[in-house]
Amino acid sequence: MERLSFVVLLSSVLLSCGLGDRPSSRMAMCHAGFAAFAEDAAFRAAHPAPRPVALLHGGRPVTFLLEDSTVGRGFLVGAHRFTRQYLLLFHEWWGLNDHIRNEAIRWAHELDINVLAVDLYDGRVATTAEEARQLMQSCSPERAERIVRGAAAFAGEQADFRTLGWCFGGTWSLQAALLLGERAQACVVYYGMPERDVERLKSLKTDVLFVHAKRDRWITDEVVSSFADSMRAAGKTLHLREYDADHAFANPTGQRYHEPSAREARAAALEYLKKSL
Repeated sequence: MERLSFVVLLSSVLLSCGLGDRPSSRMAMCHAGFAAFAEDAAFRAAHPAPRPVALLHGGRPVTFLLEDSTVGRGFLVGAHRFTRQYLLLFHEWWGLNDHIRNEAIRWAHELDINVLAVDLYDGRVATTAEEARQLMQSCSPERAERIVRGAAAFAGEQADFRTLGWCFGGTWSLQAALLLGERAQACVVYYGMPERDVERLKSLKTDVLFVHAKRDRWITDEVVSSFADSMRAAGKTLHLREYDADHAFANPTGQRYHEPSAREARAAALEYLKKSL
């Protein structure tokens, strides 16, 4: 029965991205498709509480006004030089915790551009799978879209962007690239739910680097193959990197961390992002 329930859940998620009559509704369905994974007990079990990490030096919390007059949040690490180039980071289902802040610091150092880790949970951070489930499912796609637009406005009209995210944030890395239009220069997705609506993907102005974990029970080979077909049909370029590892293999604070795959994937992402500078 548990296996049947998972198959039904997965089938509904596979159908969720790429349906709907408006771009906003299609985005909402793709967002909800990933959030639905939290109802799977195996998904929650695969995400035990992350190990704490020491926060590196650098960066600062920022706030920015959104179009509905509310406030968005993030963590900004500035480049050592003046530049209007940005990398937007999107956190996993845990939220913008110290691990993600450290990622922002490391990417800013390696790329020497501004890195803004976007907070889709409005300051809330999970430390257990149940808390993460609640936060991910309470994050509305409309709110997330406003936060992305607010982050872009905060960076300024002349800024250009690269996006990168993991898991739930991988979903939003691609959605943000779609929202940013001509300002999007690169997009990295680590095992997130991809957009597969061909008409929507036709509006994508960048290529995509997709990092796939071959042992992933949720972002499966079928999901990735369908995404590749949709990107091809939309006339877009997909760079696929596949690793014999589990979902969340790139997070060193998790129990599924696979260092060889994580190092190789990071090197591929770094090479790809540098080409956009």
